[in-house]
Amino acid sequence: LTVTRPDRSRRTAPARRRGSGTSGLLRGRYTTAKPLWRSDRRVDPRATGNAAHEVAPDSTDRRENTMRMRSGLLALVIVAAGLVAGAGTGTAATTATATTTGSPYCGITWGSATKSAGTLRTAPLVDVRTGRHDCYDRVVLEFAGPVNGYTISYGETWTEGEGLPLSPYTAGGELLRVSLQAPAYDAHVGTVPWRVGEHTANVLRHRTLRDVVFAGSFEGYTTLAVGVRARLPFRVFVLAGPGTHSRIVLDVAHQWQQ
Repeated sequence: LTVTRPDRSRRTAPARRRGSGTSGLLRGRYTTAKPLWRSDRRVDPRATGNAAHEVAPDSTDRRENTMRMRSGLLALVIVAAGLVAGAGTGTAATTATATTTGSPYCGITWGSATKSAGTLRTAPLVDVRTGRHDCYDRVVLEFAGPVNGYTISYGETWTEGEGLPLSPYTAGGELLRVSLQAPAYDAHVGTVPWRVGEHTANVLRHRTLRDVVFAGSFEGYTTLAVGVRARLPFRVFVLAGPGTHSRIVLDVAHQWQQ
C-alpha cells in the first residue's frame, strides 16, 4: 500500500481581503474615519448618542454678537435716561432757584387782580393828584364828604354816557379803569375843572404812572383812566380827611420783584 502525502510547499495561501490587515494599514488602504467636526460644521457638545445635533460653526458667534449688541444698547438707554433725568432735575432746580430767590419788590404782595369795595355815596369828587414814593406811584382821589365805594381793575376804559374807549388817548402800556361810586358834580354843577378826555395830573418823573384821564361822571358814578407803564401790582384803600373830606388812594408798584 502506497500512501501519497500532499505537497505542502504548493499550498495556496488563503486570499486576503483587500485593504484589510496590517499590510493594508501600512499601505494606507484603510478608510480614514470621519472626525467629530469638519470645516463647515461641528457637533453640539450638549447632544448625546444618536440624537447628536450639528450646529453651524457661526451660531455661537452670532449669539455672542447679539448679546454684546443688546448689552451695548441697554447701556446707551441707561445713559440717555440719566441725561434726560439730569436735564429735568437741572431745569427744575433752576426754576426753583429763580422762584425762591426772586423776592417781592419792597415786600409788596398786592397782586394785580380787581379791587372793589364800598357803596354809592353822594359826596362829589373835588380833586385828583399824584405823588412819587420809593416803591410805588400814588393817585389820590379826594371827595367833599365820606366816600368809600370803588372798583378798580386792568382793562379798557370807556367814557361815561358816550362809551368811547380811552386807550387810544391814554399814555402807558396798560390801563387801570377807575370807577368811583360818587359823582363829579353837585346840583348839576361840576365839582372838577376837567372835561371828558382831559388829562388831570402831571406825571413827569414818575416811574410807573404815565397818564390820568377824566372819563366823565354820569348817574352818580365817575370814571377815570389811569395809564401805567405795565401790568403791575396795585392796592386801594380809603382815608378820612382832611377835615370832613375823604380820600380813595391808589398805589401802583414800580415792579414785581427785586
